[in-house]
Amino acid sequence: MSPLPASVPALVRTRIRAAVRRPARLTPEEREERALLLRLCSLLLQYPDEELAASAAGLADTIEALPPSPAAAHLAHFTTWLTGQETDALERHYVETFDLRRRSSLYLTYYLHGDTRRRGMALLTLNQRYRATGWDIEGGELPDYLPVVLEFAALMGPGGGEAPLRQHRRGLELIHRALADAESPYRHVLTALLTLLPPPTDADRAAVAQLVAEGPPDEEVGLDSYGTYGEGAFAPPGTFVPPMAASPTRVPPADPTTTRMEGTR
Repeated sequence: MSPLPASVPALVRTRIRAAVRRPARLTPEEREERALLLRLCSLLLQYPDEELAASAAGLADTIEALPPSPAAAHLAHFTTWLTGQETDALERHYVETFDLRRRSSLYLTYYLHGDTRRRGMALLTLNQRYRATGWDIEGGELPDYLPVVLEFAALMGPGGGEAPLRQHRRGLELIHRALADAESPYRHVLTALLTLLPPPTDADRAAVAQLVAEGPPDEEVGLDSYGTYGEGAFAPPGTFVPPMAASPTRVPPADPTTTRMEGTR
C-alpha cells in the first residue's frame, strides 16, 4: 500500500491506518474455531492430572481434525509429546516448569505489576470484568491464571473477551521465551496462543527486553535470578507467592524435598 499523501490531515491518516490494522470480521465458523483453539490452550496449560492425561489421545484427535493453521500445528506438536508421557512425569514437569520457576509463572499480573498493591487492584479489576458478564471463576483460582483468562476469551470472543490477553501480551512473550529457553514442550502451546494475537510492536519488544533485564516493577532484584531459574535451577521455597493464599495441590512432586505452593487444579 502506497504512503498516504502529506496533505491528508493527521487525524484522518491515523484513522485510516487503524482501519488497515483492524482484522477482518470473523465468520461464525471462524469464531467457533478460534474459541476452540483458545479452549484447547486453556485445557493444555492446566495441571495434567490423571483425567487430563487420560484425555490426551482424544485431544490429539480433536486438534488433528482442525482446519490447518499455525496454531493447530503447534498444538499438534505438543499433544504428540503429551500422549507419550506417563502421568507422574507430566505432573513433575508441570510443577518444575510453572510452579518453581518465577519466569514462567502462569499468573499474568505478576509480570505487569510484580508483587505490589497494584497487582491486587489489577486482580480485582479482572475479577470484576468476569462478573460483569455473569461469569464466576470455579476452583478457587486467581483471575489472572492464564487458563482462566483463556477460558474467558473463548466464552466471550474477540474484542472484550480477548482484551485481557492483549493487555498481558508482554507477559505472554516472557513466558514463551522462558519455556523456549528451557526447551519445554509447553512452548508450543504458548506459540499457538501468540499466533492468535496481534503481532508484537516495537514497544512490546523493548518492554519484554527490559522485563528480562530488570524484572517486574518494584522488585528488589532483577531477572538475573529469572534467567537462572529458566536454565533449570529452582527458586527457593517462598520466592514467588501469589497475593492470595492457596491450598497445596493434591499431587505432590516426586522429590520429597521440594514443596509445591500452588492453587488447586
